[in-house]
Amino acid sequence: MLGQPLADGQVRAGIEIGKLAAERIIPLTLELGGKSPNIVFDDADLSQAVPGAVRAFAINAGQVCLAGTRLLVQRGIYETFCSALAGAVGGLAVGPQDDAIVGPLTTRAQYEKVLSYFDVAMDDGATALVGGAPYGDDKPGEGWFVPPTVYTDVTSDMRIVREEVFGPVLVVLPFEDEEDALRLANDTEYGLAAGIWTQDLGRALRVAARLEAGQIYVNEYQAGGVETPLGGYKRSGYGREKGVEALHHYTQLKCVTVKV
Repeated sequence: MLGQPLADGQVRAGIEIGKLAAERIIPLTLELGGKSPNIVFDDADLSQAVPGAVRAFAINAGQVCLAGTRLLVQRGIYETFCSALAGAVGGLAVGPQDDAIVGPLTTRAQYEKVLSYFDVAMDDGATALVGGAPYGDDKPGEGWFVPPTVYTDVTSDMRIVREEVFGPVLVVLPFEDEEDALRLANDTEYGLAAGIWTQDLGRALRVAARLEAGQIYVNEYQAGGVETPLGGYKRSGYGREKGVEALHHYTQLKCVTVKV
């Protein structure tokens, strides 16, 4: 799930696989990339939302298709939230140890690709709230480690906001109200997952119903077991993995009529 759609990585690979499946007239399901929004309303429990937002983008060094890498924060709490977020991200354990949330990237090529987005973000005018430069002598160990990075002063047209980085890189955008949050959240060609943080259950259900994403988390992130279906909208793919719904893709309906 790397890079720009149609340029490299899993969306491109999914398109090629889709062509092969069409030529053979065989069924196919695709679970592709994501640039998932994580929405924090002003009534959210910040003691839960801040660490939840950190886990959403940083776990496994951001090498997660579902990662919540677009953080949308209601303007009334934006400054407070960003301050708390910076402290939490700055305190993350990074390294090869088992208890580190942020380990190394899997390949040198991906490491270099993620680092290239630091230059992209700088060129676009984004501000690195935390991170934004490769490790020097303070590198936490052997491996392809990228500092957990948070960008503010971003707009929806920036590459750092639109493209899947597949590394521990987060962008933060403010929003005004529900409609604005939905506009920003759905302004993407992806639609794999989304998060909602609010103490208003009615709001959570309203927003979840209108989000263009296949899996929605409320007051948590990356939840759900093998029983819960997973799959995307738009360029994040089609079909579902896990749950009873996944079994439908492995069966073929047959109709038998008998006259007796």
